[in-house]
Amino acid sequence: MRVRRSLTIKQMAAVSCVMLVTICIFIAIQLFHFVQQRRDDYAQQLENIARSISKPLSQAVMNADLTTSQHILDTLRPVGILNRADVVLPNQTETLRTHFAEGRPVPDWVKKCFRLPIQISVPLYSPASNASDAPPQPLASLVMQADPYRMYQFIVSALSTMLTTYLLLALILSIATSWCINRLIIHPLRSIARELGAVPESEVHAHQLTVLPHHEDDELGMLIRSYNRHQQLIDKKVKFMQETRVPAPARFPDEQQFIHWLEQRMHGSLADKNFHIMLIGIESLGEGEGDYCPVIAALSELLSEQSLLARLSYNEFALLASDIERPFMAMRLARQLMERINAPQANDAMAMTLHPTGSIGIAQHIAGQNISGHQLMVNARAARVSAYQQGKNQILFFEADLTAKIQKRLLQENEILHAMEKDDFTLFIQPQINMLTGAVVGAEALLRRKMSDGSYGLENDFIVIAEEIGVMAQLGYKVLELGCHILADWQRRGIRLPLSVNLSGVQIQQRNFLPELRSLLSRYQIDLGQLVLEITETARITDLDRALLLLRELRAVGVSVELDDFGLGYSGLEYLNRLRNLPIDVIKIDRMFVAALPDDEVMVNIVATIARAMQIRLVAEGVETPQQRDWLLSRNIVLGQGYLFSPPLPQAEFEAKYLSEYARPE
Repeated sequence: MRVRRSLTIKQMAAVSCVMLVTICIFIAIQLFHFVQQRRDDYAQQLENIARSISKPLSQAVMNADLTTSQHILDTLRPVGILNRADVVLPNQTETLRTHFAEGRPVPDWVKKCFRLPIQISVPLYSPASNASDAPPQPLASLVMQADPYRMYQFIVSALSTMLTTYLLLALILSIATSWCINRLIIHPLRSIARELGAVPESEVHAHQLTVLPHHEDDELGMLIRSYNRHQQLIDKKVKFMQETRVPAPARFPDEQQFIHWLEQRMHGSLADKNFHIMLIGIESLGEGEGDYCPVIAALSELLSEQSLLARLSYNEFALLASDIERPFMAMRLARQLMERINAPQANDAMAMTLHPTGSIGIAQHIAGQNISGHQLMVNARAARVSAYQQGKNQILFFEADLTAKIQKRLLQENEILHAMEKDDFTLFIQPQINMLTGAVVGAEALLRRKMSDGSYGLENDFIVIAEEIGVMAQLGYKVLELGCHILADWQRRGIRLPLSVNLSGVQIQQRNFLPELRSLLSRYQIDLGQLVLEITETARITDLDRALLLLRELRAVGVSVELDDFGLGYSGLEYLNRLRNLPIDVIKIDRMFVAALPDDEVMVNIVATIARAMQIRLVAEGVETPQQRDWLLSRNIVLGQGYLFSPPLPQAEFEAKYLSEYARPE
């Protein structure tokens, strides 16, 4: 590949243009400076000449001796810089003039730019006026003018000299600068281009650039390291695809080929990651082979490039889901496959509609597990046979307890979605207590769902499930809205009690989170500092910098911020250094640390020391025993929350117990 326009020529042209513009500006400034100096010199010379003849000329003018006056003026003809010497009366009447030779013309634009010609006027006084106390009155004025052509010659000479000198200097600097840039940038880039051009096509994805000497710590070194890192990722991806993707001629491998690919996946570069295989049996498959069979074509549409579908017999298929690590996701894919299998299929030959049924067995391979590909196939086939024996359209894992666990998980998912549709979520409120006085100083709103038996509760892994099925952002907005509704009701009754509401990591990363929060605060007219947002430190926040920036924006809209589960997440030194500059109002000691009190006090002491060093208030979560409360008070941690004081209560019960003195408005 040839270079049509060398970067050397481009950068040399750019440097030359910059040099020329700079030199032109510099020459213009310097030229005007030199001309001004020469103007001052000429003016001084004219003034000296005028002073030398002013006394005799004044005497002659006073005596009205025109012949003598003209003779004095004529003595100025040999002075080379003059082209005018006149005597002018106070009423601007010209009485005497010296006739000089006609001067050569000067361009008008030069006269305008440099204010030519140079002219001075010297007053002529009577010699007797020096003895009088009254201010002297001039008899006339001697007007003298320098020859503008002499100044024009100086300007041309100075400009020529500077142009020649500076253009030569610009040429030298351009060549020197271009040579330096060429050696520092162009030459290394040319070497990189040659190396890349010489890489064989088969080795492109695995190629690594050699770090150039003397460029290990500059931008070129960073470019090469970034390229090498990207190449490593591409090489890893290519190897993964090579290990998991079947070549086009073998669109549907047989069982022996499938086990070969399975062994490669188990012992290849991705051996440290879990995966699943599925054995799929289909009844009433219908006519056609490969992609021409509607059922098989429908199944193939669901599969990613990392998946491998093999045909073991007429109606039995094997699927290697290489990119699925979690059993729950494997069950979800299996359900989607079953939906495609059960779709009615028209059979034109028999003039009827087929209703295929299926059975799917799933086997999980855990990284590091000592099992062969053949044994994993045996496990999946055993699960498929068990599923077939249980009835139509069944899906089973080889591990029976795993099937029950996944079924329970799917039931929870359906219940959450059903609760979202029926609006079965509400907030329970738990007080935050000053453990010295027993006074309620705040409250935390906790989400609860109406269960099938009519009670309210929440699964331990509710947040994880809600995030995986994609309803966490919607649910988080609902929690914020309910919290603002409670605060607005309290404000109307004169209750000034801050209410804490939990945020999830998914909610924080939503781009529209802050506008929605501003809208809620404006709609419910929440006072500053009344709404407190608890951000869980263990939340799965992918962009920590953006999340930390969000904390500042929350403070700007009048919302207080609490950091929950402190010590369980990102609390390294770098994180603490950034936290030090953030507007965090409260740090909550995680209930796991409080539960260990008073036997194990190390973690609570560490968290308390950090909070005090940053001058941030502390609240202890999960206080359940008097011994824990007494230990916390002995360490001057006075704010607590937990079942020792009160469990989370419905709003009405909380208000009846703690806010009974505030009457509800009619």
